[in-house]
Amino acid sequence: MKVAVVGATGLVGRSMLRVLEERSFPVDELIPVASERSVGNKVVFKNRKVPVVSLRDGLAMKPNIALFSAGGSVSKEKAPLFAAQGTVVIDNSSAWRMDPDIPLVVPEINGKVLTREDKIIANPNCSTIQMVMVLAPLHQAYRIKRIIVSTYQSITGTGKAAVDQLENERRGVEGPKAYPHPIDMNCIPHCDVFLENGYTKEEMKLVNETRKILGDNKLKISATAVRVPVVGGHSESVNIEFKNSFEMDDVYRYLRKFPGIIVLDDPSKNEYPMPVLAKGKDDVFVGRIRKDISKKETLNVWIVADNLRKGAATNAVQIAEYLIIHDLI
Repeated sequence: MKVAVVGATGLVGRSMLRVLEERSFPVDELIPVASERSVGNKVVFKNRKVPVVSLRDGLAMKPNIALFSAGGSVSKEKAPLFAAQGTVVIDNSSAWRMDPDIPLVVPEINGKVLTREDKIIANPNCSTIQMVMVLAPLHQAYRIKRIIVSTYQSITGTGKAAVDQLENERRGVEGPKAYPHPIDMNCIPHCDVFLENGYTKEEMKLVNETRKILGDNKLKISATAVRVPVVGGHSESVNIEFKNSFEMDDVYRYLRKFPGIIVLDDPSKNEYPMPVLAKGKDDVFVGRIRKDISKKETLNVWIVADNLRKGAATNAVQIAEYLIIHDLI
């Protein structure tokens, strides 16, 4: 099993390497791929130093699976080249997510859509993944009518440049800026670029990707995405209106039963999800679960997950695991 990680030197790429190792994924040959300036550098995998190769050389090595996390333009151009030679590409960028012919997958929810013919598979946006993990069992039970979500997103979602900006600001050092404003001691209601409808691209990802993953284009969704000075995970406040009535005991039961979800909800003991608890973990944490006192058949939840793990690297590796387990590769 030859596995390429395209973008192996980035934050998500390095997380992919850790997850592959931690989950004992059957890697016989690792092919770390990065930009020309990183070629010749080495990444550590299973206590071995493996040299980074170029995209051209990575393609020539004909991997069985290629985990892509090198940006949308690279994915759009290079993923079809890998796919054409039989490599299964699992792409972490937004390049292919809304293509009607490309599956957008969270394995616990819709892994069954995958077939042996799928050579490009889209990994959803980090903030979408953690939200749909909680929504899926509730949608199945009660049918969701409307969702209002506000996100509090870690700077690691932007990348290393954002982490550097925060660290520089905390040390009082001038340096390059990933954001148009200071991020330390601040919240920036601006994730990705603004669109003509006044929403950002990140906010519309939450809308469109959620509909595609849950298979319901009639879902009403409104999102506000905010960048916060946190390293460790994204948090989301989600208000969910259902078509059908629900009982709280059943809500807890459905959530606790769903694979990959941990219910952490005991305010009397100050127990609720927080990024410091989610950092480095693959689970999605949900708490502050309560009925909306202003509207019938409506629920409030607070969702937290490590955006580099389940929000990116872990979900991609889980897709690869699903393909192997179900003999689709």
